[in-house]
Amino acid sequence: MSDLIQLEKRGHIAVLTINNPPANTWTRDSLVALMDTVRELNEDRNIFALVMTGQGEKFFSAGADLKTFADGDKARANEMGQLFGEAFATLSRFRGVSIAAVNGYAMGGGLECAMACDIRIAEEHAQMALPEASVGLLPCAGGTQNLPWLVGEGWAKRMILCGERVNADTALRIGLVEEVVPSGKGLEKALELAEMACKQSPSSTARCKTLVMSARDGRSHDDGWRMERELFVELFSTEDQKEGVNAFLDKRKPEWKNR
Repeated sequence: MSDLIQLEKRGHIAVLTINNPPANTWTRDSLVALMDTVRELNEDRNIFALVMTGQGEKFFSAGADLKTFADGDKARANEMGQLFGEAFATLSRFRGVSIAAVNGYAMGGGLECAMACDIRIAEEHAQMALPEASVGLLPCAGGTQNLPWLVGEGWAKRMILCGERVNADTALRIGLVEEVVPSGKGLEKALELAEMACKQSPSSTARCKTLVMSARDGRSHDDGWRMERELFVELFSTEDQKEGVNAFLDKRKPEWKNR
């Protein structure tokens, strides 16, 4: 496993740390490492939740290293654009619950990484922006798609078209993050939520996440409701369904198998 993405397993929780000081910028190697790590975690039935954070106290991630694009090489731009998109799409498709502990600046590809997670916790000193247009680029890893979904078209245009940077309190007010905590407490809160997620059936959680994410696809209500019923019945082919119901009836804690 690459040192650029540090992995620590805490029971059913995987903690991934972007480790490329001083600003935790993304590189080809770190994007590949993120993809490989998430794919491996998807195969580990003992992992139910994932927490993403940045090394140090100042940066979650400052995004791409602009030196990569200084010479205007189209082939390199294509490679990096594809890697950014695939890496954060892989993170979005993590089968469990993913939580970003935004422990500082989340700029460009850093914010896109956080938006690829299911839930975002920001420390009070965090700053967030998609400033790509100010340097002749554009967000190419989900930024133009995920931001308006989370905060609405108006604030997405303010941040992308006007280059507006938001602090943690504004991010909370517009729905970009779910909670703001004191500096240094982001990982602690993210782990608390991850522990809550681990009490849920991982088989149920994976299907619920699929249903919630499918709302972005423009499905009709009838399609969404039909999908709900289908996945509800599908759960009856899992061990977790039987364990969950019987544990409740037996007044004991369930022991999830993730199958």
